[in-house]
Amino acid sequence: MDKNSSTVVTEFILRGLPHPSELQVPLVMIFSLIYIFTFVGNFTLIIAVKKTPDLQTPMYFFLSNLSFLDICLSSVTLPKLLGNFLLDKTIPFSGCISQLYFFHFLASCECFLYTVMAYDQYVAICRPLHHGNLMSRKVCMCFAFGCWLTASLHSMVHTVLTFHVPYCRSNKIDYFFCDIIPILKLACADTTINKTVTLANIGAIALLCFILILTSYGHILIAIMKMKTVDARKKTFSTCASHVTVVMCFYVPCVFIYMQPYSGTSLDSFIAIFYTLITPLLNPVIYSLRNEKVKAVLSKLVRGRCL
Repeated sequence: MDKNSSTVVTEFILRGLPHPSELQVPLVMIFSLIYIFTFVGNFTLIIAVKKTPDLQTPMYFFLSNLSFLDICLSSVTLPKLLGNFLLDKTIPFSGCISQLYFFHFLASCECFLYTVMAYDQYVAICRPLHHGNLMSRKVCMCFAFGCWLTASLHSMVHTVLTFHVPYCRSNKIDYFFCDIIPILKLACADTTINKTVTLANIGAIALLCFILILTSYGHILIAIMKMKTVDARKKTFSTCASHVTVVMCFYVPCVFIYMQPYSGTSLDSFIAIFYTLITPLLNPVIYSLRNEKVKAVLSKLVRGRCL
């Protein structure tokens, strides 16, 4: 569509990831494997938690929620990315709205869930005698529902702000999925307020969640240092290290993407690939390799004892 055209946009064209033509087939194979392993890894972890009485704890309840979100988050972006490699670069206007909504809904829900998981770790380590009451099954369900509801409202606000402006210029998005800033660049109206409100909103929520996580782990670190035995310190630190690793893998790329002006370069796309596709793939691996209970259960699942 010509940039100067006044025709209302009915579909967008996703430029996708810049790559040499000779790498198209290898990239399709790589991203297909990422999607398969992400689905299998997270689904297996969900089944392991569901079928194992020893894993019926708040930590694993939230972990199974996280695994489900990871599967959905990958499904929002990766299939369309694969289609983009296969020359299906168009996405309907309504499809773009849906992709943007579900992407920010799932991503922000993960953000809130990481915060709740950090709080659960804090209660379990720093207030173990009160853990049963403070993180009862009912409370955990309320936390999970709160994450999903708040994320839905949060994403709805961004979706409305993004698509209430008219689009009648170029329909080519310099990205591999429909995200806020790349889309707003195509609007035929002033979007300064939209961009400011959007980035301030995302930044404020991400920063608040990150501060709460750091606060929780600051208290946890102090508690670990007070433990009398080395074995107790190692065991507690190992459990917390898994969550910290996953949080860093999720937050660092997000901060880089949303806390700086959008440049439209290939670097932005490749960093977005990390937290939208690689982090969901790594989550079950990180939690499995650093947790003896999970490794034992997954070993049984692989041998067919639980299925």
